[in-house]
Amino acid sequence: MTESEFRMPRLGESVSEATILEWRKQPGDTIEAGDILLEVGTDKVNSELPFPRRGVLKEILRPAQEVVPVGEVIARIEIDEAADAAAAAANPVEGPTAAGTATTPVAVTASTQPAASAAPQRPLGFLSPLVRAIALAEQLTLDELQSIQGTGHDGRIRKSDVFQYLRHRRAGIAPGRAAAGSTALRFPKPVIPIVEGRDRIVEMDRMRRLIADHMVYSKHTAPHVTAFIEVDVTDLCAWHAATKEAFAQAHGTRLTLTPLFIDAVARALAEFPMMNASIDDDRIIVHADVNIGMATALPDGNLIVPVVKQAGTLDLPGLARRVNSLAEAARTATLRPDDVQGGTFTISNVGTFGSLMGTPIINQPQAAILAFGAIQRRPAVIDTPQGEQIAIRRMMFLSLSFDHRAIDGWLGGSFLRKVGDLLEQPRATGDA
Repeated sequence: MTESEFRMPRLGESVSEATILEWRKQPGDTIEAGDILLEVGTDKVNSELPFPRRGVLKEILRPAQEVVPVGEVIARIEIDEAADAAAAAANPVEGPTAAGTATTPVAVTASTQPAASAAPQRPLGFLSPLVRAIALAEQLTLDELQSIQGTGHDGRIRKSDVFQYLRHRRAGIAPGRAAAGSTALRFPKPVIPIVEGRDRIVEMDRMRRLIADHMVYSKHTAPHVTAFIEVDVTDLCAWHAATKEAFAQAHGTRLTLTPLFIDAVARALAEFPMMNASIDDDRIIVHADVNIGMATALPDGNLIVPVVKQAGTLDLPGLARRVNSLAEAARTATLRPDDVQGGTFTISNVGTFGSLMGTPIINQPQAAILAFGAIQRRPAVIDTPQGEQIAIRRMMFLSLSFDHRAIDGWLGGSFLRKVGDLLEQPRATGDA
């Protein structure tokens, strides 16, 4: 038996502290691998924290309702190493595939997994459902998982660890050579001039490294194509201004532009269902449900992406209620984990920050993401009964990034044009 320190993990980007809401285990309690140890809350969402190994909770250092900085020791746990290793050896990775049936991962060939350079195996320990899903999708064997050096608490394997291993495997780099990644083998690392005493070095925290890895993974995995159109939303803005007060009185909820954007996207996805898809190796998974993630600003300047589930089945009042409910939950830190999961398409309102347009990075494994730019008054040529005239109109750019493995230019462009057409025809966008 060895003693382990359990520290407050980082639970989100720019999150520096969390509140202990409830201890699910008390000193002297036995903990099985994967048991929930405690529940914590941040300004974004409440989370249950599992412990990845078998042991006994010896001491609680910070009680419930205390605010604890990230990285601080909050408990001490005595680890049963023998039972932990036995459980890991007896429970290889398995679980449901996308079709709901069991699958057995197969070993990679010698050309991608050099046996002579294989890293030493280690007890596997606890794997999160997300890591298990990635392992199944990539057909990783138990031996491969044991060769991955985890960077999480007590060596726990994180999503970024698996992504790094997969990149090295595809490049033919054996485990244990991560520091000499494929890019380093081909290109010399640039020398960055640092002025001592003036330049400041900021170490990436774990969440920033995870975000960086996920963004690089998306760019390396998906050949991004970004298409742009300009949309005249003068009529939409006028309709919204004339309708919002009566809408609030009739339906008991505010009407912002966001539900109108989501309504247009959901209608366009119904016409072009291949845009509502994910890619799984050589398969395209076309989702039956339209679950649209939306960026929501938090009081501290952070962003979170709650998901409007079943957006295609909601009328405009239903969308407005759901959008307002999620936005309020985000602001009051009452979002549930399920509220930020399960998205099939993402929208990003870059206009909130004053940007005219963007080139958003696809949220893997989704196939596309749509950015809405700032609405600006500009002179534009319009058709009138008297002929073409120049008038002041409210204009907005739409930017669609899509995965060229699944979506060609015709499909992406047609979908984007459909969204634009719906926004230019506010009566067709939704009924008040």
